[in-house]
Amino acid sequence: MSMDRAADVVRVRASGKINLALRVGPRSDDGYHPLATVFQSVSVFDDVEVRPGSPGLFPVSVTGAQAELVPTDGRNLVVKAARLLASEYAVPDAGAEIALRKSIPVTGGMAGGSADCAAALLALSVLWDLDVTPEELAELGGRLGADVPFSLLGQTAYGTGRGDRLVPVLTRGIYHWVLAFADFELSTPAVFARFDELNPTAERPELPAGMLSALASGDAEALAGVLVNDLQDAALDLRPELARTMAAGLEAGALASLLSGSGPTVAFLATSEQAAIDLSCRLGKAGVCRMVRRVSGPVHGARLIS
Repeated sequence: MSMDRAADVVRVRASGKINLALRVGPRSDDGYHPLATVFQSVSVFDDVEVRPGSPGLFPVSVTGAQAELVPTDGRNLVVKAARLLASEYAVPDAGAEIALRKSIPVTGGMAGGSADCAAALLALSVLWDLDVTPEELAELGGRLGADVPFSLLGQTAYGTGRGDRLVPVLTRGIYHWVLAFADFELSTPAVFARFDELNPTAERPELPAGMLSALASGDAEALAGVLVNDLQDAALDLRPELARTMAAGLEAGALASLLSGSGPTVAFLATSEQAAIDLSCRLGKAGVCRMVRRVSGPVHGARLIS
């Protein structure tokens, strides 16, 4: 495609995720763990805005929740995404100003950085008027982070490998969740390292029986019975106070509690929208987390909003 039709400003919105199932195998020689996971995108979003900038430069600005925790230099995945996309497609005089508006928790186990990366890849491909397919964007995203391909895809998907090999999953209905955001961070590498210590004989990961049929049925109670996260014990070992948060949610009426990814965000499944409203009110009064938020899923992956 010609660069003549490139946009002046492009905005993309990407969602956070919950791992409905996260089964983890033994650490491989390459340092990664094989996963069998089911992702669901939920209605907490980051927005990424890009506009033309000086050649070779990709300045980043951040606003919104926990903006002060987000790096604005080359460590940020959006900068890495910009450089990779420009290199792969030989974009002449590539440069862009990148603005992030955060709502997804930072280092919260909801793939906020991956969502930003996915949004940046899509936004810059439009800004630079590149002839790139969704599959090609997903392949590039997988080089930058294991969760980036799902952040592009969204909805509900079964992931294997590092979680980057995806198959869409048939899901009926809308699931209502209450998220408890912690007032501390958890390092993903630290959680995986603790998992290795606690599980020296971890086996090949497999999804729990009944997970896919529960999603196909749209039955929240059936789904509650098969939610699983192999990293949960490791996270609780590192931050025991998470157990208090989980107990408070169950006491407040949740069908189930689940650590989101490597944490520390905790997700509570509710039977309905009204039940989620009631649960969020009770949990908010319990004083066991920084903030409570109601979300639903599945929702779309990264998409253009303007």
